[in-house]
Amino acid sequence: MATIMIVDDSPVIRRVISTILKKMGHSILQAHNGKMALEQLTNTNVVLVISDVTMPQMDGIALLENVRSSSHFPQMPFVMLTANGQFEEQERAKSCGADGFLTKPTSSQQLTEVVNDLLQRQ
Repeated sequence: MATIMIVDDSPVIRRVISTILKKMGHSILQAHNGKMALEQLTNTNVVLVISDVTMPQMDGIALLENVRSSSHFPQMPFVMLTANGQFEEQERAKSCGADGFLTKPTSSQQLTEVVNDLLQRQ
């Protein structure tokens, strides 16, 4: 199916999301912050990113801004994931070009719906 990158500083969150997406048939890459994700993105064939907002070194918004400003993958679907679901974070992410927004903990059904929707648009 597709190669999806999960970016979150929590190994538990990465593992849970990976398990759900692998059951759907997707290949998964993982990064524990935006800086690591950006380095991996330039060397892989990732078609969708799911990223936490709050992380050390480079947060999810900065990662999103880098992805959107890059000529390599400006249209790559990007889903923001946050524990607090604050309206301000959602608006900031949307204004930077996020395609979706999930609040932790997210259900497997919500995750599946968002991923399927974004992949079908491509």
